[in-house]
Amino acid sequence: MKILFIGDIVGEPGRRAIAELLPGIKKANEIEFVIGNAENVAGGSGVTPSLADELFNHGLDVITSGDHIWKRKEIIDRIESDRRILRPANYPSGAPGSGSTVVKSESGTDVGVINLMGRVFMQPLECPFKVAQEEINKIKNRARVIIIDMHAEATSEKIALGWYLDGQVSAIIGTHTHVQTADEKILPNGTAFLSDAGMTGPYDGVIGRKKEQILARFLTQMPMKFEMAEGDIQLHGVVIDVDDKTGKANSIKRIQKKLT
Repeated sequence: MKILFIGDIVGEPGRRAIAELLPGIKKANEIEFVIGNAENVAGGSGVTPSLADELFNHGLDVITSGDHIWKRKEIIDRIESDRRILRPANYPSGAPGSGSTVVKSESGTDVGVINLMGRVFMQPLECPFKVAQEEINKIKNRARVIIIDMHAEATSEKIALGWYLDGQVSAIIGTHTHVQTADEKILPNGTAFLSDAGMTGPYDGVIGRKKEQILARFLTQMPMKFEMAEGDIQLHGVVIDVDDKTGKANSIKRIQKKLT
């Protein structure tokens, strides 16, 4: 089966890219299941129930997130009841929602999805390595195909997780930096890996924000309101071909599609 993982969806431009580009990408690549990181979908920070529904209506099967998941408080009740919306599994016990889920694909295959967050240069949550193992143990009897979103700043932490879990999951795809890396590979025991899937949103800026405001902040170090950039809208992500009988990845291919 083929799974599409979409990099961080940023603001209204990112949502527009999903609406206009996703149907064609699914058809061209024979995609059966779509995962997208949507922690920046609401004005660049957070996700709301209505925007989650918008993404589901456009073809996403599971939404993952990261450090901005709590920026919109209205998501808390929804995340408690909807297992298609994940927060990082390594938040401490008592945090709302879940960090893993199992959802059926279009063909009826059970797909497990796990959301983790790194700790290097980020919020000090529970150990993502230990929590990953716990979450895999929870769902491996229900799903042979398991995809992990590792939302992390440090490339080294993402790569280390790949080696740690090689052979236990179908793919580990990094998010958070909004810059797609070129290190896609199949690890020796059958796990597909990419350090970062990139960003779905406006590239005429700095990781989705207006470049003039970002430059002013760097040059003056003064507080600055960051607004969404608007031009050069692209959808970035990765297509993973997985053997749904074994859960091993056959191939991994980066996707970059521009909205014209």
